Amino acid sequence: QVQLVESGGGSVQAGGSLRLTCVASGRTLSGYAMGWFRQAPGKEREFVSTINRSGARTYYADSVKGRFTISSDNAKNSVYLQMNSLKPEDTAVYYCCSTSSYTSGIYSAGQCDYWGQGTQVTVSS
Repeated sequence: QVQLVESGGGSVQAGGSLRLTCVASGRTLSGYAMGWFRQAPGKEREFVSTINRSGARTYYADSVKGRFTISSDNAKNSVYLQMNSLKPEDTAVYYCCSTSSYTSGIYSAGQCDYWGQGTQVTVSS
């Protein structure tokens, strides 16, 4: 059974930074792409970023490009999301997800087979 646990959320002022961590258990992350998604109140879950299984290729939603950085540490079975220059519109619950397929990236929620419980990020103006 694969379990994903996110941490690192919190409340910051606009312009601040947070680093989210997703730790996997039950399987190694090294063979699978990972993704970060977020869901704001009253909105659908949306794609934020993905990293391929080697960690060499990353992709970002336009709304976070240049501000967020995804990375992975296979030795720690962890994926990170460094969020800088945060804006109030970044306020959401952030989820990491994994797939059981060998794909180069996760770009839609439908590709996710496993989800974490989410971590709240609140950015005040």
